[in-house]
Amino acid sequence: MPPLFPALRETPDRTALRFPDAALDYGGLATAAGALAARLRGARRVAVWATPGIETAVGVVAALLAGVPAVPLNPRTGDRELEHILADSAPATVLAAPGAVLPERLAALPRTEVTAGAVPGSRTGGASGPAAEDAEPGPETPALIVYTSGTTGPPKGVVLPRRAVAGTLDDLAEVWSWTAEDVLVHALPLFHVHGLVLGVLGPLRRGGTVHHLGRFTTGGVARELAGAGTVFFGVPTMYHRLAEAAGRDPALARALAGARLLVSGSAPLPPRDHARIAEATGQQVIERYGMTETLMNTSVRPGGCPRPGTVGQPLPHVRLRLVDDTGRPLDAADGDTVGEVQVRGPHLFTEYLNRPDATREAFTADGWFRTGDMAVREPDGCVRLVGRRATDLIKSGGYKIGAGEIENVLLDHPGVAEAAVTGEPDPDLGERVVAWIVAADPAAPPAGELLADHVAGQLAPHKRPRAVRFVTALPRNDMGKVLKRALHG
Repeated sequence: MPPLFPALRETPDRTALRFPDAALDYGGLATAAGALAARLRGARRVAVWATPGIETAVGVVAALLAGVPAVPLNPRTGDRELEHILADSAPATVLAAPGAVLPERLAALPRTEVTAGAVPGSRTGGASGPAAEDAEPGPETPALIVYTSGTTGPPKGVVLPRRAVAGTLDDLAEVWSWTAEDVLVHALPLFHVHGLVLGVLGPLRRGGTVHHLGRFTTGGVARELAGAGTVFFGVPTMYHRLAEAAGRDPALARALAGARLLVSGSAPLPPRDHARIAEATGQQVIERYGMTETLMNTSVRPGGCPRPGTVGQPLPHVRLRLVDDTGRPLDAADGDTVGEVQVRGPHLFTEYLNRPDATREAFTADGWFRTGDMAVREPDGCVRLVGRRATDLIKSGGYKIGAGEIENVLLDHPGVAEAAVTGEPDPDLGERVVAWIVAADPAAPPAGELLADHVAGQLAPHKRPRAVRFVTALPRNDMGKVLKRALHG
């Protein structure tokens, strides 16, 4: 298998990583990560205390150079989940920045401090350092073990092999015309596929540059995109704030307008925010669809017809199909027939760590991965997600209803700031549609009946909410996804 990061040897003077307090060129990264890799080689697994700093990136690259699976740890993980992850993955050591304060649960684990240079050019070995001499591990060698959020049970360790990381990044490079000249700007967490695999390993595989903001601010995005930045990755919460600010901040609008690519992921971006950004900047935000087990499955193609609400077409090496409740493939591409998304391809994970039962259940007999996501296919082949089977598919009165399209209609109402739609048991319908609303003006929320009529006026009658409940905030995880199970708790 070719090297994951050829630029470590080929372009030592190009900037690789820039964080608010530190930066490294490829030569410096080769030296720092190569020296650490020499210390890690032979370990079964290593944990990475994944704070949003340059040390996290260096630590993960070092593990990959050593052929040792890295287990990113969310610094905000609770004690119970952290105990489970450590017991399940049994890392030999935890990689952490000097001075990082670790929880007591990590006290029994040996600590390996990760250091990095402060500025480009601050290297002692360069391309001739340890990274240049490492033999490349095989394609099936585990690269990362990323734990799921654990919303339906203890978090599962998703084993991602090197061929999946390389394959998904190369597919995105083809679709997005991603090159070494791109400078990616983002402020995403580094314990998740979006921020770590796409946001750090993606640019490093291309030989490009990462500018990580440390924390998200609209001013930071404006500054970086007005400078060298060419691409921005964000989640819907970030784009919502950018949409609000761009309308009154000409400098931010100009910076966004100058980007080559604006990409949103991890959750659906509401059409209202698509429209607000397009109006303020002339730019279309593109969406892609992936998950921890599959990395990336689809993407909207840049420069194509803007299609808010869709996640585009399958990536070049991804096979995707929709199936009905019996597992029978659906041929319909009518934009209306709902089925579960199943995928095949080199981008898939190998297994759930220590969970052969869960691994078997996740795949069909003929090798398709069951995503649990529900979608329809448009006539042009684009995929439109309607939600998760477990939380977003509502079976009411014999109809299958996707929560997503109802949420988008609710968000179009000026009295709605945030919206989530769920189903709850109903003796007559089986399930009834329930809307959870954060009012734009909490002191004067719109009437629930008015919002239900608003939905009924734009969608089929069976999609009308039967109950509207107002809340002060929607519970969300670190990536901005609404935790719908918590709404009923």
